[in-house]
Amino acid sequence: MSATIISGKEISAKLRGKIKEETHALIQSGITPGLAVILVGSDPASTIYVNNKEKACAECGFYSEKHVLPADTTQDELLHLIERLNNDPKIHGILCQLPLPEHISEEAVIRTIRPEKDVDAFHPVNVGKIMVGDYDFLPCTPAGVMAMLDECGIDPRGKHCVVVGRSNIVGKPMSMLLLHRHGTVTICHSRTKDLADVCRSADILVAAVGKAGFITADMVKEGAAVIDVGINRTPEGKVVGDVCTAAVAEKASYITPVPGGVGVMTITMLMQNTLKAAKMQLK
Repeated sequence: MSATIISGKEISAKLRGKIKEETHALIQSGITPGLAVILVGSDPASTIYVNNKEKACAECGFYSEKHVLPADTTQDELLHLIERLNNDPKIHGILCQLPLPEHISEEAVIRTIRPEKDVDAFHPVNVGKIMVGDYDFLPCTPAGVMAMLDECGIDPRGKHCVVVGRSNIVGKPMSMLLLHRHGTVTICHSRTKDLADVCRSADILVAAVGKAGFITADMVKEGAAVIDVGINRTPEGKVVGDVCTAAVAEKASYITPVPGGVGVMTITMLMQNTLKAAKMQLK
């Protein structure tokens, strides 16, 4: 058996086509979706992400602003910028690229972005809405994973879904979305006993630990769908996921590649959230 590759590039291209169409219609109504992205410091990976988001905005027909601040920017200066963007009618979505320098509280920044402009869905109000299943926005990476499963007709209903990783950005919301779709969900982390055994019981296995090659073929059940959220750089500079792709693909029924998988979808879901934010503010 060799797994079907779930191409984030192909699914993303299809979704962006729809986003462009809806954006064009919205512009006819007098509103251009606007996204402001803030980058503090010059982290190379963050810089690449921010530039990719800027390109995606241009592709979808959005208005975008990029605010690049020096690493020694104070927390007060950053919060002041966010408040200005909160009150700017041209801006419908605000994203502050994480991680931030150590002297700035991520929690304070996340709480300062207005929930209706929080297109990352990190604000406690939006997190609470996801918990009860009545949400405006979904975190971009878990939303991208769900879109990939849907595109391939992989229904979590009644399946054992194992999420490896419990971060607020991916692991926890991913588990909640699978639960909302009637999956039976197990969350694994660094304190999980018999982790390999738990992974082997998964019909849908989502790896989000940030460790290159962490999920090996002996941890995967025959015929499982394997979603690799990890983006890691090897000492040689190669980008790899959390899954040993070649070996796992021999056992899995579906697998996402890295690069070209979940990462591409994340930015597309950000575009979708920004479009929705613009529509909400139109109403």
